[in-house]
Amino acid sequence: MDSPLVAPPRPLPLFDLKSEQASFAAELRRRLDAVLAHCQFILGPEVAELEDRLAAYCGARHCIGVSSGTDALVIAFMAEGIGPGDAVFLPAFTYTATAEVPLLLGAKPVFVDIDPRTFQIDPADLVRRIETVRAAGTLRPRALIGVDLFGQPADWPALNAIATREGLFTLDDCAQSFGATLRNQRLGTLTDATAVSFFPTKPLGGYGDGGALFTESDERAALYRSLRSHGEGGTRYEVLRIGINGRLDTMQAAVLLARLTVFDTALATRERIARAYDRHLAGIVETPARVPESTSVWAIYSVLLPSSEARARAQAALKEAGIGSNIYYPRPLHLQPAYRDQHDGSPLPISEAIANRILALPMHPGLEEEDVARIAEVLRSAS
Repeated sequence: MDSPLVAPPRPLPLFDLKSEQASFAAELRRRLDAVLAHCQFILGPEVAELEDRLAAYCGARHCIGVSSGTDALVIAFMAEGIGPGDAVFLPAFTYTATAEVPLLLGAKPVFVDIDPRTFQIDPADLVRRIETVRAAGTLRPRALIGVDLFGQPADWPALNAIATREGLFTLDDCAQSFGATLRNQRLGTLTDATAVSFFPTKPLGGYGDGGALFTESDERAALYRSLRSHGEGGTRYEVLRIGINGRLDTMQAAVLLARLTVFDTALATRERIARAYDRHLAGIVETPARVPESTSVWAIYSVLLPSSEARARAQAALKEAGIGSNIYYPRPLHLQPAYRDQHDGSPLPISEAIANRILALPMHPGLEEEDVARIAEVLRSAS
């Protein structure tokens, strides 16, 4: 008698939006049907409802929905008048949107190195980079973009102290980390402004582009609302300033309202998965360090391999086993062709070293303990 066929292990994608959707599918349909019924597709009632819900969630005074996380950064800088002659300090190890926005407005990105364990911007190197810019005398130190990378918060107490001393506008690029906490306070109120992305793979993601800005300032909030709608004033055809078309679609607001109903449950599941990774990967790879006195939303769970060669072997083994992985980020920004001419040549060795060793593993609420154990075994076999 032939032996029974054994089903292959199920694929484990890096992200799994289908399995996540199942947990709020009924509410999602209800919300989308409501938008299709009233047909207010631009700044419909769901946008205002979402803004209120998100502001309350993180304790912020104002939330302004916008068309993407990148546009959130653009609008925040436009409101401050940041442009030619201004230096904007930001980590070298992050996504390109953080650095392209200053350049789009005529300002200069100044790249800062990162902490080797948490991957967040290094306050000590920030001080050095500010000193370098002041000594050169060609740029005005004007703003700091801190990135809450991979779901964890940056060291905002230290960064804010530096920014206050140096007179810098502070913008929290919280694209990956909405819902995270630092010292028992949710991100969204720790800086002059906070920018969030609702890209689909974020822990709170829509089904297209979307973003939001948070601020405690009534004046900034009013400016953000004007700038996202072509600089309009009290009426649509009163143009007070140059703005952009940066509004959040009502459909995306409806999706986000539906996802909010399971958001806290999803975050708890992500934390459970991260802890399972920590246990199963101990002694195999270097697991991510936790930022002290914080919680993470685990947008990405990234480990460090001993070398780029070891990482390549690990990725090949994972792919063969049907397990997703990715490299965030394979090259720090100061070495990217678009930014090389913007960099002053200062060494940023940690960012370069981490880029050669980092690897992101599957992270989504559909994972189980046995899935994590399987991933760990594949990595062990490849080491």
